[in-house]
Amino acid sequence: MCLPWMVPARDAVPARDEAFALAAAAPVLVAAGSLERVSDGSRDYHKPVRRPAELFDRLFSAEDPAEVSRVAHSTAQALLSRVRADRSGEVVDRLVAFTTEHGIDDIAELWSRSPAKTLPGALWRLYLLQLMIHDDAQTAALLYERGRTELRSADAVVAGAPVPAGPDELVTLIDTIMRGLFEGDFAVALERAAAFCRVQASGATHLADDYEATEPERASAFTTRALRLSDYASDLTACAALWRRDALT
Repeated sequence: MCLPWMVPARDAVPARDEAFALAAAAPVLVAAGSLERVSDGSRDYHKPVRRPAELFDRLFSAEDPAEVSRVAHSTAQALLSRVRADRSGEVVDRLVAFTTEHGIDDIAELWSRSPAKTLPGALWRLYLLQLMIHDDAQTAALLYERGRTELRSADAVVAGAPVPAGPDELVTLIDTIMRGLFEGDFAVALERAAAFCRVQASGATHLADDYEATEPERASAFTTRALRLSDYASDLTACAALWRRDALT
């Protein structure tokens, strides 16, 4: 898909591209080619990707790693600069709500192949985490509450969810963390997201143990999710440290 990140007139932007169209300072084109499905263990996030035929000859090949990397970094940096310069809050609202309205594929094309400890890699993981919570808030709340009661650390306090945290509270929490990326302290938002992941990972690990004897497949799914969340927590913590050293690019 081609996302116009800067356009001469707002009324020329399709509704589904509007959020990203307002969020950057220079035009770029997103990689063409097949999009790998992005999985959260038990679910694939996928929807049809529409590419206007007249734009095909302007899209670069997704097989060029250097170009993919260049676009990923330039779009992430442009988005963050543009949204932090906007004082109205309108762009932030659109970015926080983007995956709810449009799904994950557009963002995946931009950032999913970026290394974990980079700005686009961090943004990709946070958007994927947000979609995971929105998509199944009931399971997220179950994992979070189990992790909160089992984990002997300050992570639940750092994440900032109320006690107890139900599905609605977790949706609100992850959206608040996302909002903090764009209008608050970026490193603090990353650390809150990392703490959130650690609490959920703990809950998933303990639920996997509970189901091991009776439902091994379900236990395996929880174990996979716990490992992924633990990796995300480590990556986001490292990104927060890099951001504070002005080294997250």
